[in-house]
Amino acid sequence: MLLDNLKSLLIDPPPGMAFEVSEAGIAAARIGHKTELDFRPLAPGVLSVSPLKENVLEPAAFTAAVKALATAHASRKGKDATLILPDFSARTTVLDFDTFPADAEEQLALIRFRLKRSVPFDVESAAISYMAQPGPKRVDVVVVMAPSEIVAHFEAPFRAAGLNPGLVTTSSLAALDLAPEGGLTMIAKVTGRSLTLQVRDKAILKLVRCLELPSTELEDITAVLVPTFVYMEDNLAGRAEKLLLCGFGSRTEEAKHLFARELAVEVDELRSPLGVPGEHDAGLLGYLRSVGRNN
Repeated sequence: MLLDNLKSLLIDPPPGMAFEVSEAGIAAARIGHKTELDFRPLAPGVLSVSPLKENVLEPAAFTAAVKALATAHASRKGKDATLILPDFSARTTVLDFDTFPADAEEQLALIRFRLKRSVPFDVESAAISYMAQPGPKRVDVVVVMAPSEIVAHFEAPFRAAGLNPGLVTTSSLAALDLAPEGGLTMIAKVTGRSLTLQVRDKAILKLVRCLELPSTELEDITAVLVPTFVYMEDNLAGRAEKLLLCGFGSRTEEAKHLFARELAVEVDELRSPLGVPGEHDAGLLGYLRSVGRNN
């Protein structure tokens, strides 16, 4: 199963372990009576996140890090695990339909047809997952797609460690569970030099953008936020009521003041009962919240 972690997904019981992968390292959680968190850094160059080319550049180093974490967090609950991939390793979009067929094969064919010219890889061979969000007038379908080999290479070290990545999702989708539902809200998440923007109207995800920035200077991030806010006003029939930040680290307060001034919007940060979600563990903390651990 690829990338299927949204609010409607129920896991009973949850896997014994969950991992979030980023270029900086692997965040891990052993899920039990008390959740145990860990992080193992990766040397620069072990991973290079991209939706278009090989992400795992040093398989031996990546495999060793996975094995060390899997051994340290060995669980008696079974060998299933959740794997959370970097946002920029996949393409996530929201497609709107007047009507959406009930048959799964027809749904998949329609989605592939819509994305065939806008995705820079072969949609027929790609790993793909989607979730329909029915609304009063239209159906918004969240679609996540990645080349199959990229997903397979991320999964391989976990399988070699005796784990089965039964659920694979992306960081920002998993982190959605940390954002309160209500009104038109944007979540801006920075990881390395990638910026992911998600716009949600109450419980419905309406827009996803993920791009690589020329730099992570706040001015470059503002240059992406401003036109996205304009697009929201023009196409989503409203102005964002709140902007939630994640991954800004020591720049969070500066970013809050800057964006509030430039965008005339309330700005806050994403929060978790297990600590401040950061660049490399927001998806993991969101996933733990979604399965009811340490709420």
